[in-house]
Amino acid sequence: MTKIQSIRGMPDVLPGDSARWQWVERTVQDVLARFGYRQIRLPVLEETALFARGVGETSDIVEKEMYSFLDRGGDSVTLRPEGTAGCVRACEQHGLLYNQTQRLWYAGPMFRYERPQRGRYRQFEQIGVECFGFPGPDVDAELLMMTAEMWRALGVRDAVRLELNSLGTPAARQAWREALLAYLRPFAADLDEDSRRRLERNPLRILDSKVERTREIVADAPTFDASMDDESRRHFEGLLALLQSAGIEPVLNPRLVRGLDYYSRTVFEWTTDRLGAQGTVCAGGRYDGLVEQLGGRPTPGIGFAMGVDRLLLLAEALDAVPAALAQEVDVYLVHLDEDALEAAFALARRLREALPDLRVQMHAGGGKVKARLKRADASGAEYALLLGADEVSAGTATLKPLRSDAQQQTLTPAALIDQLRARNG
Repeated sequence: MTKIQSIRGMPDVLPGDSARWQWVERTVQDVLARFGYRQIRLPVLEETALFARGVGETSDIVEKEMYSFLDRGGDSVTLRPEGTAGCVRACEQHGLLYNQTQRLWYAGPMFRYERPQRGRYRQFEQIGVECFGFPGPDVDAELLMMTAEMWRALGVRDAVRLELNSLGTPAARQAWREALLAYLRPFAADLDEDSRRRLERNPLRILDSKVERTREIVADAPTFDASMDDESRRHFEGLLALLQSAGIEPVLNPRLVRGLDYYSRTVFEWTTDRLGAQGTVCAGGRYDGLVEQLGGRPTPGIGFAMGVDRLLLLAEALDAVPAALAQEVDVYLVHLDEDALEAAFALARRLREALPDLRVQMHAGGGKVKARLKRADASGAEYALLLGADEVSAGTATLKPLRSDAQQQTLTPAALIDQLRARNG
């Protein structure tokens, strides 16, 4: 019988890797909490119309990458390809936006039908952040300062750079679009296939092409600066001033447009040269018209998303992942004979109650004493805790170091707890 394999581009995260993933997620979430952001949990499945209206029918995501299907009721539903549209839907549905401000974050899998490669998968983990009700550049600056703090906490700050641009208001962007079309139409035959398809529907996306000949053509294309409205210019200059005061020096990139149709004004990417072609580790921007586009009242919004897998790859490339994560057990408790099993359970319970951060694993599955001790060593634990008939009779346990030449000790439970507490102190 043929074995069933995982779906291409939807990788498993095995137990030996999970601790590193949890470290990235926990580090980012700790920073979010310190900045006053609250979690919102969103469904993985949404109506297809949400992404067609929100992300944009001419975006690559909607045109080529979504996992959409009819459910048993005949409704078209889609595995979420990104989180912003769903977050707007949830906030509007539950009355979280009108006359309110929100600082929110979410985490979980996203799905896009792309060509799988290192750092780009069809199922991938994202942490997303969305802010609603803040019209000024102050919250733009806060988001970028917060991400800079995340990079510091993860040990990757020196390997990423901030690229920044403004797309202005929809009216100003439309004027830029017309100027761009006028420039590109004479080059239509020389553009790559995707860019020719985008020419009339979404010409701004051509600026993001990775095809060398197309990049040569757009090098001289008009930039947005000539079309930028005064209000957006003031917003952008205010953001730059706040970033300068915080010691953050962005690279101004007039070709940065992002791949989703809802962006306006500020757009940004944190990029690295340590991961090859998949160099974007975090990206986002303003979407001041999206709430209204999805049926709500006009509400300013801004957010970003970061790929957990890419952040982990970057941290690993820089040797920034703490070595201690490889140790998943602190104490491996071995009952040397079956008569000591009940006492072993009682001792494990007492240790876990007294030392909640201590990771205690009990031996299970029987076997000879030599095999049990071998399992203790293979667990990666710092100590083996041995409990046999003599220890049970004396009300003690033997603490045996597994990673050092220190002598083993026979201790009462109270002394054992003090010893292990001092180790973590």
